[in-house]
Amino acid sequence: MPATSALADHIAGIRLVDNHVHGYWLTPGDRKRFENGLNEANTEPLADFDSGFDTQLGFAVRAHCAPPLGLSKHVDPQGYWERRSELTEDQLARVFLPAAGVSDWLVDTGLPGAIAGLPEMADASGGAVGEIVRLEQVAEQAAAAPGDYVEAFRRTLHERTKTIVLLHCYPYEREAGYLAQAFNNVHLDVGLSINHLGARAEAFIARTLELAPFRKILYSSDAFGPAELHYLGSVLWRAGMAAVLSGFVARGQWSENDAIAVADLPGRDNARRVYRLS
Repeated sequence: MPATSALADHIAGIRLVDNHVHGYWLTPGDRKRFENGLNEANTEPLADFDSGFDTQLGFAVRAHCAPPLGLSKHVDPQGYWERRSELTEDQLARVFLPAAGVSDWLVDTGLPGAIAGLPEMADASGGAVGEIVRLEQVAEQAAAAPGDYVEAFRRTLHERTKTIVLLHCYPYEREAGYLAQAFNNVHLDVGLSINHLGARAEAFIARTLELAPFRKILYSSDAFGPAELHYLGSVLWRAGMAAVLSGFVARGQWSENDAIAVADLPGRDNARRVYRLS
């Protein structure tokens, strides 16, 4: 369903808050590393017969990330890899991060490896950056504290955060939406899934809008490694939101003004409230 012009233009222009993202690679790597970076579930190297390009994410990279590199949409994998290899990881980040249309990057620094930290993310993107804390880090601090672990965890959690954002909700986004409705302090994040679902991201976005209160949904790319993912999450979210909301409008269920107002909530406003951004 094509989005109405006003709605599509509005969604395209939202300066997003990426509420959960990791750094991009800082060091050069081979094609195997890149293709493994297009995979989420398998922590081992991909099998010799497999290819990260032959996934929804791989197809989405060739469709949406090729034009910023001066290539045609849907360029073949070898052509994409050859062009990508002409640039350093930092140069790639300076192409893709500013093009994402993100005003604030909230960076999860808890993963190991040679990946960009806060200074590099700010420099490459030109946007504001902040650091977010995962429950795993709270658990580690509680384990290191003297006395009862449960009490230490409860105390540390209270000191550090009063809002819970559920990450990596796929394939349980409907359950996450129920929890967001049931508990005042629970929110859900749409990251990771949008990139990896590619052409099916629209269906995922529609499911997150079923039961979860609109003021409890937050956009993120959850990008890690390839700089393409920091950009692709934005592209797919905007396209998916425009398609889903325009469908509501076309069927007379929503007004266009309501759709425009709702798009701002997960795209920007909810994260600004949760993280107290200026």
